[in-house]
Amino acid sequence: MVGRIGYTGGVADMTDPAGRLTAIEEAVRGLLSACGLDLTHKDLVGTPVRVARTWTEEFLSGFVMDPAKILGDPVVGEGTAELVVVRDLPFHGLCPHHLLPYTGRASVAYLPGDKLAGFGRLADLVTCFTRRLTLQERACNDVADALIEHLGARGAGCAMRGRHTCLCVPDNKHEAAVLTCSLRGELRTRADLQALLLA
Repeated sequence: MVGRIGYTGGVADMTDPAGRLTAIEEAVRGLLSACGLDLTHKDLVGTPVRVARTWTEEFLSGFVMDPAKILGDPVVGEGTAELVVVRDLPFHGLCPHHLLPYTGRASVAYLPGDKLAGFGRLADLVTCFTRRLTLQERACNDVADALIEHLGARGAGCAMRGRHTCLCVPDNKHEAAVLTCSLRGELRTRADLQALLLA
């Protein structure tokens, strides 16, 4: 997948969670030291452990999630719905450019082929692609692409509205929000279905 960030199997190998945590802890200690901070200060003593745990559980866990498995147990033979939409799915991710978090809500829609996915699976798909070092735009594309590829949907769409720390901190643009939308298959040409996704 061109443009995707993935694990290289280096020090922070996904097959060794304990080693990964230790490597992140050491990196955070190095960062704090490079900032000239006293690592023995009471506010910083537990920081490397907390940051490593947060990164592993909240910002990198999507790398070990497999969209094919998430959508791998569909309901077959029930795909007669015109459109399935699940709204207000919370997400958070980490900007790969600044390593700052973003949060938001997603709406996911698909036109079933002959298979239906559980509503919770759509939420899991959003989690899979946002809990990575990734752009909101890319996560949006990945959700829509996965519904076509792994569910056999006739059309798919994902809309995400997010607030990005990397946009809000500089110049005090605190009210700025980013809306991204990806459309695949029949949703690309059907304005009526696009309106349902974006409502």
